[in-house]
Amino acid sequence: GTKGAQASPVRIPDFVKLADAYGCVGLSCDSPADVDETIRKAMEIDDVPVVVDFRVHRDAMVWPMVAAGTSNDDIKHARDMAPTWEDDDL
Repeated sequence: GTKGAQASPVRIPDFVKLADAYGCVGLSCDSPADVDETIRKAMEIDDVPVVVDFRVHRDAMVWPMVAAGTSNDDIKHARDMAPTWEDDDL
């Protein structure tokens, strides 16, 4: 068969290593049970940028999201729900 983009798996970068390469702190969170602790660690660091990689299944519906090919103005908080961004909501 032919090899092409369809045959190539999508490679997700190692964001912790990428952060380190740019002089940032990189943290990774693999479990919902670790979210609070990971955020606490990130918030304690105030002298360099912090990148947090929240690892989820590739098919997870992660909200908020902006669908491919749409404007950032079309952000969704949940399926078929978009924020109004009214002043009283901020």
